[in-house]
Amino acid sequence: MLYLTRRIGESIIINNNIELTVVDVRGKTVKLGFLFPKEASILRKELHQKILEQNIAASSDDGGSLDDIEFTINIGNADTDKDDGK
Repeated sequence: MLYLTRRIGESIIINNNIELTVVDVRGKTVKLGFLFPKEASILRKELHQKILEQNIAASSDDGGSLDDIEFTINIGNADTDKDDGK
C-alpha cells in the first residue's frame, strides 16, 4: 500500500488521467475530489465487494433471476444521458 501526505488543495495523478484532490479535512474525516474520464467506473469498496459476491452467487445458481444481480454503474456527467441531437 502506498501512503502519501497531502494538504487541502493538493492533488495526486493516477494513470495520467485521474486526479485526486484533498478538498477538506475535519477531525478524522477527509473529503476527496476526483476528476476522471467519464468511462471510468467508480464504486465504494464495500459496494464493489457486494456486487462481486452477488455476481459469483448468481453465476453458480441454476436458473437464477437477473433481478437479483446488481451491476456496476459508470459515473459521469449527468448530461451524458441526454440526447443532444448529434
